Amino acid sequence: MTKDTEIIMTYLKSTISACLLVLLLGMSAEAQITKKAEFGKFAITNGTIHTVTNGVIENGTVLIENEQIIDVGADVNIPSDFEEINASGKHVYPGFFDAGTQLGLQEIGAVAVTNDQAELGDFNPHVRAFTAINPSSVNIPVTRVNGITHVISMPVSGRLAGKATLIDLYGYSPDSMAVSPNAGLHLNWPTSKKGGWWDDRSDDEVEKEYKKDLKELSDFLSEAQFYDKMMTDFERNPNDKQQPDMNKKMQAMREVVNGEIPVIISVDAKSDILDVIEWTENYPDMQFVLAGVRDGWRVADEIAEAGLPCLVSTLYTPERDYDNYQRPYQNPGKLHAAGVKVAIATGEVENVRNAPYHAGFAASYGLGKQEALKAITINAAEIFGVDDKLGSIEKGKQANLFIADGDPFEPMNHITDVFIRGNKIPMVSRHIQLYQQYLDRGAKTN
Repeated sequence: MTKDTEIIMTYLKSTISACLLVLLLGMSAEAQITKKAEFGKFAITNGTIHTVTNGVIENGTVLIENEQIIDVGADVNIPSDFEEINASGKHVYPGFFDAGTQLGLQEIGAVAVTNDQAELGDFNPHVRAFTAINPSSVNIPVTRVNGITHVISMPVSGRLAGKATLIDLYGYSPDSMAVSPNAGLHLNWPTSKKGGWWDDRSDDEVEKEYKKDLKELSDFLSEAQFYDKMMTDFERNPNDKQQPDMNKKMQAMREVVNGEIPVIISVDAKSDILDVIEWTENYPDMQFVLAGVRDGWRVADEIAEAGLPCLVSTLYTPERDYDNYQRPYQNPGKLHAAGVKVAIATGEVENVRNAPYHAGFAASYGLGKQEALKAITINAAEIFGVDDKLGSIEKGKQANLFIADGDPFEPMNHITDVFIRGNKIPMVSRHIQLYQQYLDRGAKTN
C-alpha cells in the first residue's frame, strides 16, 4: 500500500466514523427526554418512607423545597402551596448511589471520539473525569429512571488512571451535576498473577515485572510527598524562598497525599489484596478504598483489620473455575460479616441501571436487605465524605429520592417518581420510549 493510499484510507475511516457518530447521536437525540424537570415545592404523602438512618416511617410525609428535604415524619404539617404526591401503598427510598462507573465518560465503545474514560500513559493523576462528563449521554436517563440518582464516574486506564468525580444524574453541564468534582484518585493495582492462558511469561518474569511496577508506583508517591512538602514550606514562607517549579502531575497529587480525597484501588486476587494492605501501611496520612475485591471473601478478616472499605459488585462469574457459583453473590455479605464497610459499584456504563440488582443478589446471599440498602445508599456516601448531603432521607439533606410500588431490588418493581436535587425528573428514557413504540406495532386484528 502506497503512502497516498494510506492517507486516503485513514481519511475514509475518519469520515465513516464521523458519519456513524452523527447518525447514532441523531438516533439518541430522538430518544432523549422531551419534557423539562419540575422544580419547586413538593409533599410526598402517605408513603412508607425508608429513611435508612432513622428507620421506616409508615404513612409518612416528605417535604421538598427547592433542592432540599425540609421535613420528614408521620405528623408533618403540609403548607398549602406544596404540590402533593400521594404515595399511598408505595415506598419512598433515598436515591441509589453506584460507587464505581464510567457513566458519562463513554458513549459508543466502537467510536473512539465518544470514549473519554482512557488516557495515554501510566501515571495521570492530573486527568479529571469531571471535565469530560457528557450531561447528554443517552445512558443517564436510562439509569436514573431505575432509581440511581448519583454515581462515581472514573477514568480507568494506566496505573494511576486519574481522578473520579461524584455527580448527580441531572443537569446541563458537569458543573451543575457535580457533587464532588474530585472524589478520589483511581489506582489500578499491578497483579502478581499471569493474565491468562495466553500469558507465556515465566513465573520469574511475572514476579520481576510485578516488583518493577510496585517500585515505580512507590517512587511516584515518594516524589509526590516530597513535592507537597516543598510546596507547603514555600506557601508558609513565600518571601524567604524562590518559588519551586510547578509540576501539574505532582500538583494534582497534593490532595491525595494529604488525605483530602481517597485512593480507589482496583484489585481482585487474594495475594494482591494482601499486598495492597501491606503497602497502604506505608502511607498513614492517606485514605484508601478497595474496589472490585472479587477474592475479598477469602481475606475478609485482613481487610477489616486494615479498616479498608470496599466497593463491590455481584453480577460476574467466579474468579476460579473451582469456585462455587454463589461466591460473587456472597462476597459482600462475607465482607460485611467480618466488619468491612461495603458499597455497591457496578463498574458499568450502560448497565449502571442494574445497580439495584447487584444489591438484591447481595441481600439474598448473606448481606440482608437492610445492609444491602445501606450498601447502595449511606455507606457509599460515608466512604466519599458526602453523608451530610446524600445517602438517606433526612431533614436538611439534598432531595435525591424515588418512589416505588414495591421492592426496588426486584426487577418487577415499578418506579413512579424520581427526584434529583429537588428536581422531579420526567420518567422518560430511550428504553421506555422504545418499549412504548414496540408495544403496539399497529398489528391488525380481524
